[in-house]
Amino acid sequence: MTNANNSALVFTPAVQKAQAERGSARAYAQRVAEGFPDKVTPELAAFIAEQDTAFLATATADGAPYIQHRGGPKGFIKVIDEKTLGFADYRGNRQYITLANLSENDRAYLFLLDPARRQRIKIWGHARMVEGDPALVEKLFDAGYGAKPERAILFTVDAWDVNCSQHITTRFTEAEIEEAFATARSKMEELQAENARLRALLAQSSRSTPPEPQA
Repeated sequence: MTNANNSALVFTPAVQKAQAERGSARAYAQRVAEGFPDKVTPELAAFIAEQDTAFLATATADGAPYIQHRGGPKGFIKVIDEKTLGFADYRGNRQYITLANLSENDRAYLFLLDPARRQRIKIWGHARMVEGDPALVEKLFDAGYGAKPERAILFTVDAWDVNCSQHITTRFTEAEIEEAFATARSKMEELQAENARLRALLAQSSRSTPPEPQA
């Protein structure tokens, strides 16, 4: 599912020039020739389903960049189809910088980081705010989540790539730590039960074994 026509989106002419000047162009030549995935694969969908945090980059009409955190329950970003991601946009500090940027420049970028697994994925594309569509917002909203959705954000995937794991410090969420503790507690309880069972068998064996006759 690669698209040879999107190489210049990920590796712009300036990027390719820098790679050539610094000796890494040959390492990326095949990637440039083949292009990058431009559709949501099962592997990408599975990765997205595990994320509770994302960073959405936008820019003004004249290119001034802005990055905003977006988060929610695990899997808050939904795969709508092979080219489209969507998520509910919750009420925040009401600065509306991302909203304003997308109103004049729909180019956008998603950066997904999974510290527990030391993985990260970059997604280039276009995004738009959708207001006045309660059915779409309800489809993207995670029932029971304690936030008020105000609109939806739809993200069209143009290209994506997997980053290396260098320099990612491993971190775990409270839920992941609690899950690990729960597994450890369960194993400890099993071992304690097995220990008690063996002690009981040993005690029973001692009571039923007659003493050795004395000489």
